[in-house]
Formats: sequence, structure tokens, C-alpha cells
Amino acid sequence: MGLLDIVPAGVITGDNVKKLFDYAQEHGFAIPAINCTSSSTVNASLEAARDQKTPLIIQFSNGGAAFYAGKGISNKDQQASILGSIAGAYHVRAVAKHYGVPVVLHSDHCAKELLPWLDGMLSADEAYFKDHGEPLFSSHMIDLSADPKEENIRITKQYFERCAPMKLWLEMEIGITGGEEDGVNNESADKESLYTPSEDVYEVYQALSPIAPYFSIAAAFGNVHGVYKPGNVVLRPELLEQHQKFVKDKIGSDKKHPLYLVFHGGSGSTEEEIKTAVGNGVVKMNVDTDTQYAYLAGVRDFVLENKNRLMTQVGDLSKGEDDESPNKKFYDPRNWIRHGEKTMYKRVQQANTDLGN
Repeated sequence: MGLLDIVPAGVITGDNVKKLFDYAQEHGFAIPAINCTSSSTVNASLEAARDQKTPLIIQFSNGGAAFYAGKGISNKDQQASILGSIAGAYHVRAVAKHYGVPVVLHSDHCAKELLPWLDGMLSADEAYFKDHGEPLFSSHMIDLSADPKEENIRITKQYFERCAPMKLWLEMEIGITGGEEDGVNNESADKESLYTPSEDVYEVYQALSPIAPYFSIAAAFGNVHGVYKPGNVVLRPELLEQHQKFVKDKIGSDKKHPLYLVFHGGSGSTEEEIKTAVGNGVVKMNVDTDTQYAYLAGVRDFVLENKNRLMTQVGDLSKGEDDESPNKKFYDPRNWIRHGEKTMYKRVQQANTDLGN
């Protein structure tokens, strides 16, 4: 039985998200979550998944969502981020089913100071649920890992109680992901905080599991956002196995992996690190830095290769003043943007391969 016999193509929600993650654990793969900032990056990601016949997670960060709405819109009170997330969600919903693969529609890290953004998206979810019987998004992430553990769990629980009636998945983080992303800087974080104890993971499970099963945990195992020189980041994905066993023993579960775990800071990770993480019950890995660079590479190479055509609307500078051929086909955004999509497409497919998806 294939995945499309279990969940439909297009944006999935509720029990179908759980079925997807259960299927991933049973078959030993994880799904890349691609940070998108535009309809172009969304489409490139969906195209890559379609051609490999794989499920995909499309996610918007706070800054990426604001960019999606347009830099001309003020982000006072998270207005642009809310609008951009909703606009992106409707775009994904409009096109995803036509790519023929299951898609999880997700919002990325939401720190405490960004909670008005999450509140705005949840209001849109509730309005959509009232009309359609499902939320607009498949899932959201709340990230209070920089706050005291007790406060993190308490507030996360409050938000999960709001999500649960819609069967809206919630991802949370316990332990800190290092590095810098989207204006959140943990580059100076204490190294011990980059490794979550199993006891903390169990506390999260105890708080959330009585409410609903629709949650996942990003437990830190040395993860860092961005790409750094070898040796600067020490990942310990074997810790994830310890978390699974600790919770399994505590609750007496017959499941090998009672937790749905998430891998943050996946860019730049080795194949072995990824394989170990997936083998320990990771169902989702965030990919942002590598796909950003891949998109740039396509545009950059096109511009460098055609620079003599792109410096003027008419003529090839390398051929002198006698060349009067028009250059519209070179500077038309549909051309050079497409080159960025093609190289991003390849990097998304590489992520699928790395994760066994």
C-alpha cells in the first residue's frame, strides 16, 4: 500500500498528518520542511516533490512571511507576517493538489515576542475551520526554548489546547538550536543548552499527550542554524534514541518510537548524522540555508553567463555597437527566476534523498 492510499494529495490536516508521520516512522524516512519566501520558492519545492513522488512540508518563517506579503507593508503588531503567512497558505492550498503529492503546510519558529503572529494565524485557522471543517494550516511551531522550561511548557500547553479542537498539529522546541536564523540569535548560547535531557522531553510529553496526539518535539542534540566549518558543530543524534527509550519505558508503550521528533538546523549535516536521526524517529527536518544558497546559485550563474546581455536592453556588449538584437528574453524575470527555481529544485530533491523520502 502506497502513501497516497493512506492520505490524499494536496494540503493535509489533522489525522492525515498523524498518518503521514506514522507512515514515515514505519518506513524509515523523514520529510524535508522547506522554508519558502515567495510563490517561486513554493513552486520549485512542490515541483521537486512531484517529480520524486514524495510528501513535502512547506513552511513560512516570521520574516519569510513578512517578505511574502511585501516589504512595503509595515510589520507593526506582526501585520505583514500574519498577512504573508495567510497569503502563502492560500497559494499552497490552491496549487498543491495539482502537484499530486501530500503537503503539510506549516509555520516555523515562533518565539515569545512573536506570539501575536501565531495568534493571527490561529484566528485564520479558526475562521477556515468554521467554513471547511479543517484549519487553514496543517501545523504551527511554537518556540519558547529561550525561556525557562516551566514557562515554555506552560504556554505551549495553552496554545495546544487552542489547536486541539481543530486537530491542528503543534511543534514545540525544548532545548536551544544554536546559530542565527530570522533575527533570533543563539550564537552565544551555553553549549550544554544545545543538548536536551530526556527528562525534559518526558515533561513535555506528560503535559501535551493528555490533550491530543497531534504534537511533535524538536529536542536539541547540538543543532545549529546555518552552515559552519567542519568541527564547529557537534551533533549527537544518538541522544534521540535515548529520548525515545526513556519515554517508551515511562509510558509502557509498545511503539518503538512513541515520540514524533524534529531535526532543526539540518543544513550542512552529514549523511550519517541525518540517517541516525531518522532511524531514531525523526519525521521532519528543516532545510533553509542550503535551499537559499541553491536558489541564489541558479540566478547568479545565469547573470554571470549572460552579463553582456543584461547590462543593456539592446545588444551584446561583447559584440560592440553593431549588435542591435533585443535582450528582453534575458532580463525577463520569468527567465532568470526560473534558473533559481531549477537549482533549488535539485537541492530539495537532494534533501529527499538524504532523508530516505
